[in-house]
Amino acid sequence: EKETKEKEEKEAKEKEEKEKEAKEKEAKEKEAKEKEAKEKEAKEKEKNKPKELFVINPAGNLYYNWLFFITMPVMYNWTMIIARACFEELQHNYIIYWVFLDYTSDIIYLADMFFRTRTGYLEQGLMVKDEKLLRDRYISSFQFRLDVVSMLPTDFLYFFLGIDYPEIRINKLLRIGRMMEFFTRTETKTNYPNIFRIGNLIMYILIIIHWNACFYFSFSKSIGFGADDWVYPALDDPDEPDFGLPMRKYAFSLYWSTLTLTTIGETPPPALDSEFFFHVADFLVGVLIFATIVGNIATMISNMNAAQAQFQARIDNIKQYMQVRKVSKDLELRVIKWFDYLWNNGKAQDEREVLRYLPDKLKAEIAIQVHMDTLKKVRIFADCEAGLLIELVLKLRPQVFSPGDYICKKGDIGREMYIIKDGKLAVVADDGVTQFVVLGSGSYFGEISILNIKGSKAGNRRTANIRSIGYSDLFCLSKDDLMESLTEYPDAKSMLEEKGRQILLKDGLIELDPANIKPEAKELEVKVNILYNTIELMQFKLKKILGNYKNTDKALRHRIADLERLTGEEVEEEDEEEEVSPLCIYMYIVKYKYGTNVANDNIDIQFK
Repeated sequence: EKETKEKEEKEAKEKEEKEKEAKEKEAKEKEAKEKEAKEKEAKEKEKNKPKELFVINPAGNLYYNWLFFITMPVMYNWTMIIARACFEELQHNYIIYWVFLDYTSDIIYLADMFFRTRTGYLEQGLMVKDEKLLRDRYISSFQFRLDVVSMLPTDFLYFFLGIDYPEIRINKLLRIGRMMEFFTRTETKTNYPNIFRIGNLIMYILIIIHWNACFYFSFSKSIGFGADDWVYPALDDPDEPDFGLPMRKYAFSLYWSTLTLTTIGETPPPALDSEFFFHVADFLVGVLIFATIVGNIATMISNMNAAQAQFQARIDNIKQYMQVRKVSKDLELRVIKWFDYLWNNGKAQDEREVLRYLPDKLKAEIAIQVHMDTLKKVRIFADCEAGLLIELVLKLRPQVFSPGDYICKKGDIGREMYIIKDGKLAVVADDGVTQFVVLGSGSYFGEISILNIKGSKAGNRRTANIRSIGYSDLFCLSKDDLMESLTEYPDAKSMLEEKGRQILLKDGLIELDPANIKPEAKELEVKVNILYNTIELMQFKLKKILGNYKNTDKALRHRIADLERLTGEEVEEEDEEEEVSPLCIYMYIVKYKYGTNVANDNIDIQFK
């Protein structure tokens, strides 16, 4: 029995182990299948995922540099195709160079088409990087059709017409959009947009004069060189052999085109009808060019001088005001010198006015780069959190002081603190001459007076006279701006007050005895105003409650009168102004509605 029992236990144990192994095997197989399914799903997902590739950001430098690169062949085609078509010697003498330049420009054009398929665009604020979307967008655009036409292999016509017809490549001019885009972006990027616009305008005029010179020479050729005084002179004239040279042909044609299009008109009169029509067309184009030049130059000069004109108008208004108010000549001269300093040093612009069109985030970034290091020099702001510093940086206001100007005087109420950006300030005695200390760039003062620290012996009064030695550039932070920023940062406010208290304690300028600390008048005024507003609110609520009580009382009177009429009682006229206690009304209702005797016999008398 013992052996049998052991055998059964052994068999049961083996069976249990086999079942366990089978379950583990099944679990492993299931896990392997799940893993395989996940890998397969991931591969399918990766396969179906839109193919992303390196795209060119249209706002980046790579795109701008490519625009400059593609502008070169566009300029070449716009200037040389027409010249080679009209001046045969130019085409024949340098045919090898032209072939090289032509097909180099074709390769660049072809590369530009590929470049466009890799140029990204924004969709819902994100750069699209899907290859198919980029390609489809370019193919469906009108620009793709122009690019295809510009790449048509018209050079095969050379085999039928010969090499004397470079005008068959006229389709290459359709890429002018790239050149215009480059000019537009350059005008936006450059720091001298007005100068660039003038140069751009001159280039357009020169291209028009160049094309007109080529047309004039070709038109003279069709009529016959030397046929009359209006056309190009004869090439075989022994008296003027230079007119047969290629350079003279182009120079004379360019000279004639310039005279005509600038409406100078010192050219021989036309003789044939066709010459008259050509001349009239040239004059019309010349008038348009002249009007364009005058209009654009006037606009550019006006834009260049807009800031100066606005600044000068401000000075004129100040001068007129000082003359009307009979301001002394010395003070008037100081004001004018101050304006001159602002203009000559580029400080005439109002920073807030210039930056008002930017979003708040960009304003903050500019202010951080310009002013953050300056603000961190102030010891009480050294350990403040970044959010508060950004708030304060946006509130810094630049101020310029003339030589001899007082920034503050002893005893003045301190409403601002100052940080010296550039210049020298002197701490002077009451006589304004004796100098105690000279403050330079990076120094600051007035930071304690704007914190309103309780117990300060000086209060919020200035403790020194500070005067500008020369022209000084300062940053100003007002007390109101600081307190407005600190409302959102209560911990920072406590920390700043503690820092200021430690500084005053170190300098012995704080009152340690609480009994001697006088409450500030402004603080008392605030408390009184709060109390007054609270009393007014309570009075308003009390009036509202009394009004509700009177309305309820009146309604109850009318209901009781109705009850008396129903019970047959004689109803007496009530005085609207007489008031009855709610308890009396309640007991009266109980008496007449339920017939219950009420102990108080005066209820009827009081009610009636």
